[in-house]
Parts: sequence; C-alpha cells; structure tokens
Amino acid sequence: MIPIEKVKEIISRHEFLEKQLSSNEVDKKNFAKLSKEYSDLNEILINAKQYLSFDKTEKDLVKILDDNKTETEMKDLARIELNELIKNKSSNEKKLKIFLLPKDDADKKNAIIEIRAGTGGLEASLFAADLFKMYEKVSAKKKWLLEIISISKSDAGGLKEVIASIKGFNIYSSLKFESGVHRVQRVPETETQGRVHTSAATVAVLPEAEDIDVKIDEKDLRIDVFRSSGPGGQSVNTTDSAVRITHIPTGLVVSQQDEKSQIRNKEKGLKILRSRIYELERKKIEDARSRDRKNKIGTGDRSERIRTYNFPQGRVTDHRINLTLHKLEDFMEGEIFDEIVESLSLHAQEEELKNLEK
Repeated sequence: MIPIEKVKEIISRHEFLEKQLSSNEVDKKNFAKLSKEYSDLNEILINAKQYLSFDKTEKDLVKILDDNKTETEMKDLARIELNELIKNKSSNEKKLKIFLLPKDDADKKNAIIEIRAGTGGLEASLFAADLFKMYEKVSAKKKWLLEIISISKSDAGGLKEVIASIKGFNIYSSLKFESGVHRVQRVPETETQGRVHTSAATVAVLPEAEDIDVKIDEKDLRIDVFRSSGPGGQSVNTTDSAVRITHIPTGLVVSQQDEKSQIRNKEKGLKILRSRIYELERKKIEDARSRDRKNKIGTGDRSERIRTYNFPQGRVTDHRINLTLHKLEDFMEGEIFDEIVESLSLHAQEEELKNLEK
C-alpha cells in the first residue's frame, strides 16, 4: 500500500512544474533540469490520478454488491468491474512503486570498464580477452563508442588487463551488473588430455565521473613520471612519458603509459582516477543506505563470483538470479546480452520494491 500523501505529492509537483515552466521565470540553468523532471512525472501522472480514484470506486461497487435491493444483472456487472478494478489497482500500484524507488543518478552516465585476468595463468588472460571482445561486440551492436584507455597484453593474444571507456545512452545502467568475478570452464588448446580447466577474470564497471561530480585538488596528488616498459620490462620509450598518479587522501593509485605523450597519459590517468574516487563515494552512500537490507542483487564487489561460462555444455549461468541460458555462443557474440541484463534489472527492482514495502 502506497501512502496517499506520496501519490498526492506527485500530482501537486507536476502542477507546480507546469506553472513554473510556462511562466518564463525559470533561468536557462534550471530549465533543462525542471523540464526533465516534468517529463518524468508526465509518464506516471495518469497512474497517480487513477490510484487516488480507486478507493472511492471500490467502495461504490462494494455498496452495490451489498445492497439487497440491487438487481442481479447490476450485481454481476459490478462484480466484473470490481475484479477488473482490483487487477488494475495492483498493476497501477507496482508502476507507482517503481517510480518512487530511489533513483541512481549514475545510471545515465557513461562507464569505464576494467577487465583483469585472474586465477588460471595463460587461460585466464585468454578468457579476459574473450570477455573484452564480447563487450566490444555488444558496444558495436548498440552503437556505443568504446575507446581503449589502457591495455596490457600477454602471450597468445591474451590480456593481462584492459581499461576502456564506453559512451552512449544510459551506459552505466546497462553495464553495472557486470562487476565481479567471471569464471570460465573449458578445455584449453594446450590441454592434451581433454581435461576441463577453470579460470577467472575480474570485471569492474565504474560510472565515468565528470569534473562536476568529483573535484580533485592538485595538492592531493602525487605524480611520478617514468619510462614506459613493454613485455619483459624492456623500455619502449626513451622519454619519461609514463605517469603514476597517487591520490593521497584515498590512497588510490593509477598508472598510465599507453600514450607517447606525458600530458595525454596524465589526462587518461586522471579520468580513471576521477571515476574510481566517484565510485568510492557512491559505495559509501550505498552501503549506508542498504546496511539493513537482507536481500541484494550482488554487491558489485569485484571479489564476488557472479557468472560462469561453461563451454563444454554451451551454457552461461548468472549465480545472482540462478539464470542459466544454453546459448553461450550467442552470448559471447553479444547477441543475447540484453536478456541477462533485463533479468538482472527486473530482479533488482523487485528487491527494491520489497525493501520499500518494509
């Protein structure tokens, strides 16, 4: 049951914004923000008004059913209408609850994705490369812009680590459930006995922070420069173009050496650092907000095993929602990525609704 006052607030806020936006008294700075809020309220306004009318209509119909003088035909019609009303009320209430859920401001942001080979040696680095290719294919299909920020390759085409930025519409909301440990079970090409090996890669997805989100004071940074090095430690640059940035208050460290220019490496490093600081602050707020929750869809923790890719059986399993799809090849091609994301999003909403009702 949603408190009537909360529903009335939606309607009164919509009326207030309508007057404000038509008054020409709103400055340009706030106009876009208020217009967006007005547009969001527009989508739920009819549900709010219907919800307020349900109780009165329900009482009127029950009164007809309880009145002994009412004709049978009229009672039958009232009974049908009441059943339909109860069904609509339930659907309406769910939509309003979802609208009233706390919004994650980061959902609309671009994202930075970090993939690292975990346990499993060479096979883990090959799997990290496969995961990155999968995200590249998803990005291409959705017309997202994926740009590599930093990459460290291993033997045989594997990846020790790759960091990339992904830009587009509501990127973080589409990728935020990817954070965690991804486990693979398959027979490596070097395996002569046909035994299945298990290895893993970690994925971290951060909302890309803008200057307005995180202010970094230069005095809080320690910047060290050094020469870029390639595989085996050999120098690949004759100048000190590589950059290591330490954020002293948090202890976060970012190293960047992909560019030949020290300035470009510093810019890329600060971009990653800003997003990591932003995510750290968000996590503090989220932890405080969800401290009392018993159920939560994944912690977003990088150490949490979230998904298993079993190649011999052709299946991918998401452990957070116990969803198994026997379409592993399609998933790795980026074909059914949305199927898992939608299931995870729906489950997250349902858990939030349970918490809202407590």
